[in-house]
Amino acid sequence: MGAAQQTGDSAGVLRSNEVGPDEALQLLDEDGAIHQDSTFSPYIQELSQETLRGFYADMALVRRFDTEATALQRQGELALWVPMVGQEAAQIGSGRAMNKADYAFPTYREHGVALTRGLDLADLLKLFRGISNGGWDPRETNFHLYTLVLAAQTLHAVGYAMGIQRDRAADPSTEAAAVVAYFGDGASSEGDVHESMVFAASYNAPVVFFCQNNNWAISVPFEVQSKIPLVNRAGGYGIPGIRVDGNDVLAVYAATQWALDHARNGHGPVLIEASTYRVGAHTTADDPTKYRLLAEEELWKTKDPLARLEAYLRAEGLADDEFFEGLKNDGDELAAHVRKATLALGGADIRQKFATVYAQAHPLVAEELAWFENYEASFSDAETQISGTQGGAA
Repeated sequence: MGAAQQTGDSAGVLRSNEVGPDEALQLLDEDGAIHQDSTFSPYIQELSQETLRGFYADMALVRRFDTEATALQRQGELALWVPMVGQEAAQIGSGRAMNKADYAFPTYREHGVALTRGLDLADLLKLFRGISNGGWDPRETNFHLYTLVLAAQTLHAVGYAMGIQRDRAADPSTEAAAVVAYFGDGASSEGDVHESMVFAASYNAPVVFFCQNNNWAISVPFEVQSKIPLVNRAGGYGIPGIRVDGNDVLAVYAATQWALDHARNGHGPVLIEASTYRVGAHTTADDPTKYRLLAEEELWKTKDPLARLEAYLRAEGLADDEFFEGLKNDGDELAAHVRKATLALGGADIRQKFATVYAQAHPLVAEELAWFENYEASFSDAETQISGTQGGAA
């Protein structure tokens, strides 16, 4: 519970206080029991029964979506997929804390945040099928395009936040807003994250840095990247830091609400470290059995974000078997929609990709396109030869 400490200044600023590796803000434990915290509990006390059920529904639906997307990749319908099972609470809790005017900069795994921002989840698959460099218009939902370049989105997020500052300075009637920059523990080792926090702190930019520490940067364990909890870095930038149980959707929601209020009210950036776990592979090109133990995975399954919220909802009489069965049907309908939409996309036009590398024709790209066309034609020649051989034998 000692994930942050409140000082006596007028802004109510939280300062990370040499948080230990086992310390994190928790409002809902693994057994579904509520814990109290003087700073953060008020953010969940007024949540309606409908909102609490909505948190569970969001997590259940995005998990079913993720399962379907993984199956589509395994069946050859996607070039790659980035699973997020296990991280539902971190994403749904933070996403639901945002206002409509706030803006999210994701990495490539924030499928749950996409759901909370109103995206058709089928649109996420356009990128992974290779038919689009994006898949949606970020201006419609304030959810930016996925960023495959590690940590680059943190720089973009700070720049956008500084733009919000300038818009409000020019027109004080502009609605207050903040930015959430998502990144993982692996990306935290990139220089872009450091530079982003320096600029954000220097300019007091309204941005919340939200790190989903899922314990593994592909095959590199977190303890190799950092000898201390990431939240302790906040003190070096002079900004508040909160370490939260990333599998506790209520704690994540409360911490993100606090951080966004802090940023929108002109008090500057906040770093949130959500301690969670990637249950499956880093991507569908990865095999986690090569670098981590089954016992570790089994331990984290006892901390499952859906199971603990379900326990709470049942114990409080807020949801019954009919509710959970209905969600299974809703999940199957979502999966069917995503599959149908994906199969209707057709294939990628690889030649169009060559045509848009540069604004103008480039001799090296033309050379590479010619190689690809010859390579592709070789398959047709081989098929013709095989067909001719079989015809002669007949």
